[in-house]
Amino acid sequence: MVIGVDFDNTIVCCDDVFYVEASNRGLLAPDIPNSKEKVRNYLRACGKETAWTELQGYVYGVLVRQAAAFPGVKEFFLGCLRRGLRIAIISHKTRHPVLGPPYDLHGAAHESLKRNGFYDPDGIGMTPADVFFEPSKEDKLKRIAHVGCTHFIDDLPEFLTDPRFPERVEKILFDPNSYHSECDQYRRTTSWVEIGQCVIGRS
Repeated sequence: MVIGVDFDNTIVCCDDVFYVEASNRGLLAPDIPNSKEKVRNYLRACGKETAWTELQGYVYGVLVRQAAAFPGVKEFFLGCLRRGLRIAIISHKTRHPVLGPPYDLHGAAHESLKRNGFYDPDGIGMTPADVFFEPSKEDKLKRIAHVGCTHFIDDLPEFLTDPRFPERVEKILFDPNSYHSECDQYRRTTSWVEIGQCVIGRS
């Protein structure tokens, strides 16, 4: 088995940093929930796509270093690795933001993984060679196939249901806020404990 895992909002939770930064910039109405997805949807509905794009650049280029790993994700990684299962982190991430200052998005993500203990040789023990940041969604899909993933875990249902998604890969949606409905194209989960039960429990 080869387990592929998305990075942003799947391994690390960016809800707080998106909400706080958007609020600091005066972009939000007071009733918007503390959620990256709700912030995105609100800004797009208000015609503030440029503001949303610039916000993403700052969050993923600077603030992602502060983002904490989701509860249970490190235990899941350790459980897989102890059973000899390979894990690859595969994410759609350009080197620099589309708009705004040229932050190193890849460097910031690696720092986040290091800070959260994924590169700890006495713990999870992953290395940057296990992490693939792809410049486009198409390249991410190709990487999933090239790595030979048997399972892939992502927080975006539109990615898992892409018609180009590699065949014979079990798709697992990570939906901690229960924003999405059940779908016969993927297995919906709300926690990393649940993901562990459906992946490690069958390994």
